[in-house]
Amino acid sequence: MHDAKIRRTVLIQVIHYKWDNRYLVDVLRRYPDKFAGVCRVNPEDPASPDHLREWTSQGCRGVRLSPAADTSGNWIRGPLMQPLWQRCSELKVPMTLLLPVSRLRDVAPLIERFPEMPVVIDHMADCPVDDSASLAQLLAMARYPKLFVKISHMWSLSRQRYPYADAAAMVGKVRDAFGAKRLMWGTDWPIKPELASYDERVALYEQPKNLPILNAEEREDVLYRTAERVWP
Repeated sequence: MHDAKIRRTVLIQVIHYKWDNRYLVDVLRRYPDKFAGVCRVNPEDPASPDHLREWTSQGCRGVRLSPAADTSGNWIRGPLMQPLWQRCSELKVPMTLLLPVSRLRDVAPLIERFPEMPVVIDHMADCPVDDSASLAQLLAMARYPKLFVKISHMWSLSRQRYPYADAAAMVGKVRDAFGAKRLMWGTDWPIKPELASYDERVALYEQPKNLPILNAEEREDVLYRTAERVWP
């Protein structure tokens, strides 16, 4: 971050650690001026609302859920979701969702039930760059004014070499639907460092030549202002 001149970052609890957020909390305590943190709780545990309250009391400012596309992710439309989303709303922290585009229809009723709660969709819902029908499902979610989208994971979604022109074209369509004030970048670091270095991931969003579809004002939103709106 220092070398890339990044002052602040939102840290997302890595999926490999599951519900043990202690390392994340330790980092938040050691560097309170640099990091905000998003924890994970077990979505299939009825006590997850209380676990979320405990982690937020220790400094976390949001929660991330990751429903899979197959039947193992059907909990996203189960009875434990409303109490967890309700607690998230009461704590005034955003809900972050790492999900495939096929799960958007499952979270739509929850978003409608809690319309004032910020919700962040990670990685453009992993829409394939050549799947216009899937992208249309994501773009339709722009009807929810408190829904934000990370235009991250371009290196994974693209079928081309850096700077991933095909994924950049998809970013343009997402921008047209949501507006830049609801978009934010992300490095997804340190996942798959062999595909793109940290510096390359920063430059992808920071340098106009890599995402020419964004004007200077929109780039400021993507780089920091949207994140500050979600995690003030």
